Amino acid sequence: MINLLPYLKNYWKESITGPLFKLLEAVFELIVPVIVARMIDIGITEKNTMFVWKTCAILVIFGILGLVCSISAQYFAAKAATGFGRELRTAMFSKIETLSYGQIDQVGNDTLIVRMTSDINQVQTGVNLVLRLFLRSPFIVMGALLMAFRIQVKMGLVFLLIVPALALVIFGIIMVTIPLYKKVQKSLEGVLSSTRENLTGIRIVRAFGTQEKECKEFQEKSEQLEYLQQRSGRISAIMNPLTYVIVNIGIIFVVWLGGKQVYDGILTQGEVVALVNYMSQILLALVALANLIVSYTKAMASAGRIQEVFALPVERAEGTYEPKSTKGAWEVQFEQVKFSYEGSKVPILSNFSAKIKSGEMIGIIGSTGAGKSSLIHLIPALYKANAGSVLVEGMDVQLWNQKVLRENMGLVPQKTVLFRGSIRENIKMGRENLCDDNIIQALKQAQAWEFVEKKGKGLDWMIQEEGKNLSGGQRQRLTIARALAGQPKILIFDDSTSALDFSTERKIREELQKMKGKCTIFVVSQRAASVMHADRIMVLENGELAGYDTHEKLLKECPVYQEICASQLLENEEEEK
Repeated sequence: MINLLPYLKNYWKESITGPLFKLLEAVFELIVPVIVARMIDIGITEKNTMFVWKTCAILVIFGILGLVCSISAQYFAAKAATGFGRELRTAMFSKIETLSYGQIDQVGNDTLIVRMTSDINQVQTGVNLVLRLFLRSPFIVMGALLMAFRIQVKMGLVFLLIVPALALVIFGIIMVTIPLYKKVQKSLEGVLSSTRENLTGIRIVRAFGTQEKECKEFQEKSEQLEYLQQRSGRISAIMNPLTYVIVNIGIIFVVWLGGKQVYDGILTQGEVVALVNYMSQILLALVALANLIVSYTKAMASAGRIQEVFALPVERAEGTYEPKSTKGAWEVQFEQVKFSYEGSKVPILSNFSAKIKSGEMIGIIGSTGAGKSSLIHLIPALYKANAGSVLVEGMDVQLWNQKVLRENMGLVPQKTVLFRGSIRENIKMGRENLCDDNIIQALKQAQAWEFVEKKGKGLDWMIQEEGKNLSGGQRQRLTIARALAGQPKILIFDDSTSALDFSTERKIREELQKMKGKCTIFVVSQRAASVMHADRIMVLENGELAGYDTHEKLLKECPVYQEICASQLLENEEEEK
């Protein structure tokens, strides 16, 4: 939690002012029993009506002042806490944006979302409560003790016995429930993760008819969460009865001893009433402090999870290299590249070497798991090679200015990703200087302009989250247009025509043929028909280069490519029959 305090630096005034107002409120609260005692002893006992009215007026003023202080404290504490939450959320989002693909894979999307939302909200609540109660509750307890001793030392000793007994019960229960609350948070994370997973994949769940199975698993997780919450709740519920029993015992002693001393003329009736009020104040203050500690414990656990994200190291320093000229296509070279994903001992790529001339169209083909997508993700430095180098224009991609490198690349991923917003906003993404003519040209090249034009609003037509109001083929064509619109020096198609019919795919291939020489093109595909027209074809097998040549030569010399083509030709013949 201490490591997150710098995010409060812009709200240090509120962080000081809020607790101060709470202390001022506590001072008024501690003075009230003394005023009530004087009203009883002087006004009521002596039947001094004027004094009673004056005292009542003072109590009203104190009540108003206490209310103002309380509202002010709540305002400043809430402002500081929400500001802290905003700063922390912004910082974490910025941190996530700097994480590499490998780090995101390691942490997990669901975990990052929970930490961005639930954990930060928990920490924000903890900060709010600390600013309001951290000073007030101990101040009330110590102040009530001192006021009791001020009234009479003998009666103060009763308080001195009651307070440790109350503290023992409250903090004993807290120590038991803290581990349970941690388990509750962990179980809650599992429920939230399951909820998100099922909502995201609801179509798959229904398509395979696994609703009952998913409901059963979700029910089991919910029941586990319910069990932990009930268990911690039962233990926590003991706190109020026990504390009230102890306080009532203390009040009985105060009234009993106080009554005898009132009879003997040592104490007044008003002082006994004040002592009872102070006993009640101590109870409420300790219960509030207990709730604060529970919330603070939850916040500490959440802060630890948040800090784990901030503690993720920067895998590499940002490069500074920028080419003197960005005209023409770029050359790409792989030199003895080795690569494996985080936590995996099996290499995806082993001693991979190849050179791609500027302006070439390179096809990449291979069986599932051969390393095709991993290979092309190394070019824009989305992943870092474990060994060897990936060179663009003769310079290692790790030394490039990443913004410049990626601005000049167009990547069409396997999974189509579109964002809520207009078609124009999605195509312009990161390139605000694109005009509508460039966007329309890219849409035409991607064979998407026809259906966009039919939408009525054209480029202003709104896309729903993840492109849910578009078909799979339409989403793929829009992502292709997004990559083409920036007129990249390197264009990468990662099996991005799988949802297109053969006619549309052929037209897109024709458009790519027109771009040869203007940019270096990589086409990753499972189908030989999609890469056979490339200048050269890389054939991958178990992370190694099994062949690298033209379609014709590979058919004669590369057994792996021959097998791929033969199997696909056989499949086509069977489909025709």
